[in-house]
Amino acid sequence: MIEKFLIGTYTTKLSKGVYEIDLDTDKKELKNLQFVAKGRNPTYVAMSKDNKIYSVDKAENGAGGAMALDASTRPTTEINRCINEATNPAYITVDEQRQFVYTANYHTGEVMVYKIESDGSIDFQNKVVHEGHVGPRPEQQNGAHPHYADLTPDNRLVVVDLGQDRVYVYDINDEDGSLTEVSCLHMEPGFGPRHIVFDPKKHLAYLVGELSSKLAVLRYNAENGSFEVKHIVDTIPHDWADHNGSAAIRMSEDGRFIYVSNRGNNSLAVFEAKDNDKVARIQLIPTEGDFPRDFNFNSNESFIIVVNQNSDNATLYARDKESGKLSVIQKDFMVPEGVCVAQEY
Repeated sequence: MIEKFLIGTYTTKLSKGVYEIDLDTDKKELKNLQFVAKGRNPTYVAMSKDNKIYSVDKAENGAGGAMALDASTRPTTEINRCINEATNPAYITVDEQRQFVYTANYHTGEVMVYKIESDGSIDFQNKVVHEGHVGPRPEQQNGAHPHYADLTPDNRLVVVDLGQDRVYVYDINDEDGSLTEVSCLHMEPGFGPRHIVFDPKKHLAYLVGELSSKLAVLRYNAENGSFEVKHIVDTIPHDWADHNGSAAIRMSEDGRFIYVSNRGNNSLAVFEAKDNDKVARIQLIPTEGDFPRDFNFNSNESFIIVVNQNSDNATLYARDKESGKLSVIQKDFMVPEGVCVAQEY
């Protein structure tokens, strides 16, 4: 069986934009790197059920925003671009129910809402701007830095702000995409939250801190959209002295295991969820490359693909569903400047 994944990239040396790779689940290998779309630093991509690709993008003058692509051909056909920020966003996602696209812009402190039109094109609708209250670390001194904006299990928008050490929850207006703040969680100074995943069955969320290299277990109250911190653990060994920035986080569908990538330590940390709102790290496995940003499961979670940005390679792991642990089965597959790994429908 062949499963396809989109790869978002930086375009500072080898990459030309968005790519696609195949996972052959029978042969247990990655193959067929294919060029999908030209772009400037299309670091994060998302695919809609209508076979459209939405990617962050950067214009020649340095301004940024998002672009819509028709995925029915390779290379794809550009539908339109909506460039209206000072620089390109760090995250993008699709709201299928409301037909919106959301982006989080790390550099400008903005969360943008775009409307998906009937032809798949996008139009700017609304935004919120985070301001003030920066944390103690150097990366936080120049203001708010929203790094993630995606849907909660109860269909609100959660925004993770690394610069402010905060996690916001917003209600979304179905008509115009306007955002109304529901709650705001203040993490410990310097936590540097980056991405979050939810376990709706346990009413929990798992928040990764880029600047602190920590993983926080949060209890989520859907009645008022609020969080409560229950447990915080390290994603790297206590004696690690060099730089590290934790990046992506994923959770297995059964909620038993949580995975975090570490840039610097160049590893994937595997955590087992416990019954008392705690987690325990059970494995720390090398990514066989430098600066692993994103990774993802395949459709049945038997494999995990990670992309290493600085060493231009992808690594394939086999995943034991019972233990949650990983084993490397391929480590030399060329992917230029890989940042995001997105499953295709």
